[in-house]
Amino acid sequence: MTVKDVIKSSIYESLGGGTGLSAKSIIFILIAACCMGLYIYAVYKLTGKAAFYSKDLNTTIAGLPVIVAAIMVAMQSNLIVSLGMVALSIVRFRNAVKNPLDLLYLFWTISAGIISGVGMLVLAIVLCLVMTAMMMLLERLPDFKAVALLIIRTECDGTDWAEVKKNISQYCKYSKEKSRSIRSGETEIIIEVKTTKKEELLKELKQKNNFKQIHFLSHDGEYRI
Repeated sequence: MTVKDVIKSSIYESLGGGTGLSAKSIIFILIAACCMGLYIYAVYKLTGKAAFYSKDLNTTIAGLPVIVAAIMVAMQSNLIVSLGMVALSIVRFRNAVKNPLDLLYLFWTISAGIISGVGMLVLAIVLCLVMTAMMMLLERLPDFKAVALLIIRTECDGTDWAEVKKNISQYCKYSKEKSRSIRSGETEIIIEVKTTKKEELLKELKQKNNFKQIHFLSHDGEYRI
């Protein structure tokens, strides 16, 4: 057999040949990827916030490792499949992600599928264990109280704002005026506050001042320490 025949044979096998893995090995890889998908499914369900939890997304997370592992197995020795994956990478799937944390789980599942597909099952297992430990640790860290906004509106021009700020400081660990606007005889002031005595603060302001409106706005979004 000449060198030319060997090259032709190699090209033929790479274009249409199999994966080079036995059926037993392929089944074992897919079962392992399935187990990892179910494992990540359980972790996401336990640690995900109820307001952002999506069963459809979690089902997608469970199935992704199997699909990615199967693709990686097929790509190992089949040039046509590899070229097909290049074409597939051009396709863009548009879907709004409600929670940025969902991106972490999606990358986790894809990584687990890729690593399993190339036969590095030990690394895939270590990845799952490390990610689980990190997620559980971050979940147990105490939450810091977010900065709230106190919005006060009054029609009284004789309001003693220095006294108002003094009353606020009695119940707030932190307070800072952010804006003040005056229009048509009405004054509006917005103050950033940190407090654990919301009810006492509002009661104090209501009793000692003749305000038109008092709003206390808090949120569970990003916060500063």
